[in-house]
Amino acid sequence: MRTTFERITHGTLLAFALVSLVGTPARADGEAKLLAPSGTLRVGIYPGSPTSMVTDAAGKPHGLAYDLGGELAKRLGVAIDYVRFQRVADIVTAIHDGQVDFTVTNATPARANEVSFSRPVLAIELGFLVPANSRIGKVEDIDKPGVKIGVTKGSTSERTLPTKFRNATIVPAESVKVAIAMFGRGEIDLYATNKPTLFEMSDQMPGAKILDGNWGAEHMAIAVPKGREAALPLLNRFVADEQSSGALDAIQQQAGLRGATRATRE
Repeated sequence: MRTTFERITHGTLLAFALVSLVGTPARADGEAKLLAPSGTLRVGIYPGSPTSMVTDAAGKPHGLAYDLGGELAKRLGVAIDYVRFQRVADIVTAIHDGQVDFTVTNATPARANEVSFSRPVLAIELGFLVPANSRIGKVEDIDKPGVKIGVTKGSTSERTLPTKFRNATIVPAESVKVAIAMFGRGEIDLYATNKPTLFEMSDQMPGAKILDGNWGAEHMAIAVPKGREAALPLLNRFVADEQSSGALDAIQQQAGLRGATRATRE
């Protein structure tokens, strides 16, 4: 027969166990409702960049935003809906307007006014791509009258490069795909963006090369709508888990993401 102390202790442990079993799903359910209030995680992607979404030879999609969105949806236990855009700037606007729940993008101070960011996922060098037989062989050749630098419309590059290159002309392109066609028509002499995207472009442009060096770095992070900051601890744990488990390395490899470095925690 149990003593009074044993009965109390047993009852306390049982109650604690029940609270633990019930509390964890409730918390996860609360986080799911916060990050995917519709019951579906809407992930913003744009084709052409391994930081967002690319398609392999078998037609299977991969990418940092694409695959991390899929992993987070599994963790939350919700459905996923990939919403396509032409440019990352359009995704940021959609997140700000509550039309998209998730993406991965460069966590700039300007964008932090529009969306909320997790801890950094990884860092990416910024660089320049030139076509075959280009007269531009090094960065020092760029800032000259008549040189046309292509950038993605609404991108960080479009806002940043005019202060770095005052003599060259900045030419916005609607998308990476459009930019490749612009090279063929002689409308741009080089293209500026993150190196993973430049590598992806160079694969489609025989003889093209990425200039040595860089003009800065992007710090890629998960972006969610403002007002969902209560979910940031979950997102930060999710990022840390993806980094430490090797899952992030696998995602980069599958997407062919080149030019990335380990993110430093802010």
